[in-house]
Amino acid sequence: MVAIGIVVTVSQVATAIAGAAIGPAVTGMTLGIVRQKGFNAQNGRNQAWNHAGNMVGAGLSGYLGWKFGMPAIFYLAAAFGVLAITSVLLIPERAIDHKAARGLEKDEDGDGDGDGDGDDATDGKAEGFKTLLSNKPMLILAAALACFHLGNGAMLPLYGLAVVGAGKGNAATFTATTVVVAQAVMIVTSLIAMKMAAGRGYWLVMLISFAALPVRGLLAGSFIEHWGVWPVQALDGIGAGLQSVAVPGLVACLLNGTGCVNVGQGAVMTIQGVGASLSPAIGGWLAQLLGYKAAFFILGSFALVSLALWIGFAATLRPACAGARKEAAR
Repeated sequence: MVAIGIVVTVSQVATAIAGAAIGPAVTGMTLGIVRQKGFNAQNGRNQAWNHAGNMVGAGLSGYLGWKFGMPAIFYLAAAFGVLAITSVLLIPERAIDHKAARGLEKDEDGDGDGDGDGDDATDGKAEGFKTLLSNKPMLILAAALACFHLGNGAMLPLYGLAVVGAGKGNAATFTATTVVVAQAVMIVTSLIAMKMAAGRGYWLVMLISFAALPVRGLLAGSFIEHWGVWPVQALDGIGAGLQSVAVPGLVACLLNGTGCVNVGQGAVMTIQGVGASLSPAIGGWLAQLLGYKAAFFILGSFALVSLALWIGFAATLRPACAGARKEAAR
């Protein structure tokens, strides 16, 4: 039993490290290949394929686990890992402008937005970590995301417990459905977010993503039924799908020229992770103290703080969030 515990612990730590590194790494590689001008469109396509892979992986895992047992799921994960490594090795290293990947793209037109026509990165140096703390839109974004994930993180596991505990759903089927529904919606919303950001900027995209959580909490608390997974997880797909495109794109715009884009991506992911990690403890406590319905209502209300921040500081955020729209207009 001790050996099994060690193996599980090591595997979870390795998974956590990989999960923390892959977000900033993919964002940096994308920015280095397509630059600021092409980042919004390429990031949208990246996220659509990412969610499609998650959906297919969940479906295959469910089928192989049912057909051949649990070990087949781990072999499938290993196979996907090999394919991912192969895909990365197929990208020519010379195709990545490493200064542009850090947010030091050359700016020849003098407007400071890094959209010059030069092919080379600047010779500038990266600014210090303190640039994140002095960037007001970044701080507002971080606070809004922390509140959102504080409410969002516990919503799905608690809803699963509520439905299955009430005898209104099968645990295995319910779990598979939650993943497939959410990821399918995320594929569509990622592409919509890409188009919306190009036309209206990132501010509206983030506003809609924050608004999805209070509605999700209201539905989850009102309808604890097996069919409730469809609207509840569809709204999760809307919120998460929009943010998967808007957050990396917005950070890349806000920190362009500082050389801290990847650090900023990591910092934002850390804030999101803190909120998401605290959410289950808070949600579980609320469910035990007040019941599932009240827990869902309260968790959903956390995003009202996100909405208040986003709307309250709109005058500051709207110009800062217009990066994708400016690039699309060129």
